[in-house]
Amino acid sequence: MNILVCIKQVPDTTEIKIDPVTNTLIRDGVPSVLNPYDGYALESAARIKDNAPETRIVVLTMGPPQAEPALRECLSTAADRAYLLTDRAFGGSDTLATSYILSAAVKQVEELEGKFDMIFCGKQAIDGDTAQVGPELAEHLGLPQVTYALEVLEAAPEQLKLLRETEEGRQVVGVTYPCLATFTKPAFDLRFPSFRRRAAARQAEIVRLGAGDIPRIDLTRSGLKGSPTKVKRTFVPPRKQSGIIIKDDTAENAAAKLCEALRSARVI
Repeated sequence: MNILVCIKQVPDTTEIKIDPVTNTLIRDGVPSVLNPYDGYALESAARIKDNAPETRIVVLTMGPPQAEPALRECLSTAADRAYLLTDRAFGGSDTLATSYILSAAVKQVEELEGKFDMIFCGKQAIDGDTAQVGPELAEHLGLPQVTYALEVLEAAPEQLKLLRETEEGRQVVGVTYPCLATFTKPAFDLRFPSFRRRAAARQAEIVRLGAGDIPRIDLTRSGLKGSPTKVKRTFVPPRKQSGIIIKDDTAENAAAKLCEALRSARVI
């Protein structure tokens, strides 16, 4: 098996604060981390490799040179090879442009690493929360996709069997190769790196790819020029007014109290 895991380095959202004057994120001094959902995707690939040691895991990210630590973190836990997609021409890309650039990079990396049987992504990045890049990447590459996967149940020769989360519960889905899957939070966490792997990751080569290394890329579909999404303004939503908490021994009594409170407030 040959697996590609797309990852992203994101600011640690537990450390982010809002500037009260500009209403923008204060990123100075905020540490960067591996996007947690991408970590779940990487762990799912690692579990396939546990059962099939010949499996090869490649990680790919798009970002500035400062994104290298996230790739090295992946190398220290499960990945065999890492690629950093970085170029000023890619700056300002929205999700559509990002997924297009990634799709062009995937085709280029496949010429070096061989065809990928599976592409794993996190369901979304915690700094954007769009959940668009994975599905868009699948569309660009013409791959069948499964979203909101919880875990890989089986990586059989003919198909990948996944447990996925739905609004109604959970379902088992089978998808043929090559395919793309996006992962949400499972019941397990990303494994810890061993001392040997961590030491090796510090010295590992991170292959950098720029626009000039991808001959087939169309730069009119990249960066700000290739991004139909335009952010006009960011702001902090106003705080909600104080409310009340309704508690009771039974759901019926609580519902009755809620209805009475809504009538008193002339909501219903």
